[in-house]
Amino acid sequence: MLIQVENLNKTFVSRKRKAGLWGSIVGLFSGKKEYIHAVKDISFSIGRGELVGYLGPNGAGKSTTIKMLTGILRASSGLIRIDGLDPEKHRKEITRKLGVVFGQKTQLWWDLPVEESYDLLRTIYRIPQKEFRDRMDYFIDLLKMEDFLGQQTRKLSLGQRMRADLAASLLHNPPILFLDEPTIGLDIITKDVVRKTIKQLNQEQKITVVLTTHDMEDIEYLATRLILLDRGQVQYDGQLNDFIANYQKEKIVSLHLEQETDVRSLQSKGFELASPSNGQFLEVRLKVDESVSGLIGALSEQGARIQEITVGKQDLTETLKKIYAGKNLEL
Repeated sequence: MLIQVENLNKTFVSRKRKAGLWGSIVGLFSGKKEYIHAVKDISFSIGRGELVGYLGPNGAGKSTTIKMLTGILRASSGLIRIDGLDPEKHRKEITRKLGVVFGQKTQLWWDLPVEESYDLLRTIYRIPQKEFRDRMDYFIDLLKMEDFLGQQTRKLSLGQRMRADLAASLLHNPPILFLDEPTIGLDIITKDVVRKTIKQLNQEQKITVVLTTHDMEDIEYLATRLILLDRGQVQYDGQLNDFIANYQKEKIVSLHLEQETDVRSLQSKGFELASPSNGQFLEVRLKVDESVSGLIGALSEQGARIQEITVGKQDLTETLKKIYAGKNLEL
């Protein structure tokens, strides 16, 4: 396995302090200790070439885990191996095996042109000149970067910077790529470019990708496996398709009627609206195994005529919200 995690824990210690300057001073020496268990006994392994969505609500422990995997934080207990190496003992070797992209931070030099930042990275990672040139040509073409290579990083748009950061993280040809909110704030076109690039790199070069994001479209387009973290513990670890099949127990029926109908009558018969309705456009929530014919029959009784009907799955975001709220956890 390329990434191995066993019984991993991380506990932060803070001191409660009283208000005011004197309270802060006293708190440095005698404040009551508070233990925050950010990660609790988690275990998982990730093989070469996998593309894994590592998800959870804010405060679930995602970023803490990634920082321990990359050697930024030291684990309180447990085992981590990156391609067989311990991140604490082999930080330099681990660095060469990892590419990291944070959506709200850049690894490029702010006042330098992008191409000069790349040349500095070439020196840092001791990349042979020919290999560097081949990699640059590949990413310039793949990420459409030729128009802004000469611009300073601080003058780039968010979409340009994200593409530049993605290339920078992969110049040294690492086998593992950590992505934290890689499409946050991007326009639709740039999101599409970034997603397709990640997928192509995973499929063609077998780069192992660990993706943390709140954008469920990223997960549905990219991930094949899902690790769901909540309150510092793994709640689900398995294939994305299995997750959808087992957890998405509802479907949404969208209807366009010729004229308005009384939605209160539908609700009185036990039908639940998935969104507010004006009486002519309806979205009704049904169980996956529930027939649509009952809904159509109820509308017919009211004299409603259906112009268009579509049936779709419940949005993945809504499914995850229910899980975070402690509902629908049983398979």
